[in-house]
Amino acid sequence: MKALKYTIFTLLLGGALTSCNFLDKDPYQITLPNYFNTADEASSFLTGIYAELGQSTFYGADYMYLAGGDDLSHYGGSGRAPATKGLICNTATSSDPAVTGFWYTLYSGINRANIFLENIDRVSDIDSELKAQYIAEARFLRAFYYFNLIQCWGDVPFKTESTKDVVGLDIARTDKQTIYDFVIKEMQEVSDENTGGLLTAAQLNYKPGRVSKSAAWGILARIYLFRAGEFHRDNRAATEAERTDYYQAAKDYALKVCTNQGHDLAKDYWDYFIDLCSDEYNTTANESIWEAEFSGNNTSDVKAEGRIGNIIGLAAPDMSSKTNVIGSADPGYAYEFIFATPKLYRLYCIEEPSTQVSDYMSCDLTLTKKICEDKDSENEVWKRYQIKTKDTRFLWNIAPFAYVEANGKNTGVTGRRFYEYGFRDLVNAHDMGRSYSYGDATWNSGETEPLVGDYDYSSYFTKNIARPCAKFRREYEADKKDKNSTAINFPILRYSDVLLMVAEAENELNGPDAAYDYLNKVRERAGASTVAKGSLDKEGFRQMVRDERARELCFEYTRHFDLIRWGEFETSMTALVDNARAGGEWNQGPSNVYTYFQVSSAQNYFPIPDAEMAVNKAITSNNPGW
Repeated sequence: MKALKYTIFTLLLGGALTSCNFLDKDPYQITLPNYFNTADEASSFLTGIYAELGQSTFYGADYMYLAGGDDLSHYGGSGRAPATKGLICNTATSSDPAVTGFWYTLYSGINRANIFLENIDRVSDIDSELKAQYIAEARFLRAFYYFNLIQCWGDVPFKTESTKDVVGLDIARTDKQTIYDFVIKEMQEVSDENTGGLLTAAQLNYKPGRVSKSAAWGILARIYLFRAGEFHRDNRAATEAERTDYYQAAKDYALKVCTNQGHDLAKDYWDYFIDLCSDEYNTTANESIWEAEFSGNNTSDVKAEGRIGNIIGLAAPDMSSKTNVIGSADPGYAYEFIFATPKLYRLYCIEEPSTQVSDYMSCDLTLTKKICEDKDSENEVWKRYQIKTKDTRFLWNIAPFAYVEANGKNTGVTGRRFYEYGFRDLVNAHDMGRSYSYGDATWNSGETEPLVGDYDYSSYFTKNIARPCAKFRREYEADKKDKNSTAINFPILRYSDVLLMVAEAENELNGPDAAYDYLNKVRERAGASTVAKGSLDKEGFRQMVRDERARELCFEYTRHFDLIRWGEFETSMTALVDNARAGGEWNQGPSNVYTYFQVSSAQNYFPIPDAEMAVNKAITSNNPGW
């Protein structure tokens, strides 16, 4: 049999791991029979398993489109012609290259892990503890890739041995519940406090590029919550395990992360994202638990593969070739592809659990100069305005501004234009002036700028509340040499997500009494008002947690799968159709944005790629509706 060759990536692991050198060398080829002789070779191959996370077919780009179709975001907005088909529009097909790429990337990661586990015993010079750690990481990553397959496709081909020949590749789909059992068992064993090989977050110095026990426990909580909702997309009654056992397990594992592991929320909401974009870890707390690593600046032999801050970021001009534009004057090129829906915008304006879409969409949010001057506490618009501007997440996540260039295109950024009255001062106050330049009260950038207030381009108070996402801001990026790609890591898991998982699971098990503290800790950090204990019943608290996950985790690609596990994907999406079609405040709605939300139950699963079905004759049918 011919020797098999596998492409892997190399790096120095361990204590030297940082976000900017995690994948710092070109790929090269190895011949397997001559490999796995040294600990360094084992380390390099393990890195190849991690490297699948950062591929353009996964967190590097396509995942943001595949999992970006939710009720909080859409492609395009004011000044940009939205796409009308494809992943982000919820119209992907079984022949879509990104669907195919994601499928094969996950199986590539699984195969690499299988190869590693089959060959690690050949390494003679590796310390036993280090070997146990490497094995644990490989097992976890293999399980994580399988969980992603379950989330997206349900029943999938399942194998725990590497591919050794082209013969015998026809593998039937295995029931997803069997794969769930495998995934959970693997993660439980490698993260066991006493016998598991994974290191603690503290032992990794809270550098989340490597999988820690905390990461495994947090992902286990996420898996159990998703498994608890499988009955929704299977259109059947919930089992006892789905009603109780899975929520209990989710709560238990999330609480493990919360107990003596050294994790906490960053001092201010934006601190986490400034760290993420600045190539730093946990400067004010240990909120970051697991990140997909990227590196490189496209100026040497290393190509940055990430697109955070570029695909999903505030539109900024290309000044990468302008040698005279450096530092704070260069915001870093970004497309401004992803916009918030009015639903997300309005969720920041309410303090009570949301009900029907029509209820909160009917709220008048038109801010005028008179309302701002009167500051009437009984005026409903003013009250909503006060609610949303107290929440730092609103001001950080949904950009109320556009970059201002000094003297035309590619001349350097001198400040920002704001879309709504009073937002310059508010953003500046909440962001502590750390963003490079907001301009001053007189808008020194030119005579065409308004002299007072924060008017939009036409000097009118805007009614269009379609706002570009500004969560990942390249202006903080340490190295912006590459135009289209960034080294900004993808946030897979952070502590606020864990706290909200505890709140959700506790409420489902026992009602809200013991869950308020976890919810309120997230809200307090954001500057939002706390929810009074005893003020909500179980159903009301359930909706409040779901709303809070929207406000806290928007644009982090948890929402799509949250909606599926809650059995709300189809209803939540289609509820926005009429609102979008009506236009008004949603200026792109009448033309084509509304088509994004016309989904069916078929989209609770991804389609199995045509390419797979063409070569794997053991798969005889696609997912329902595909």
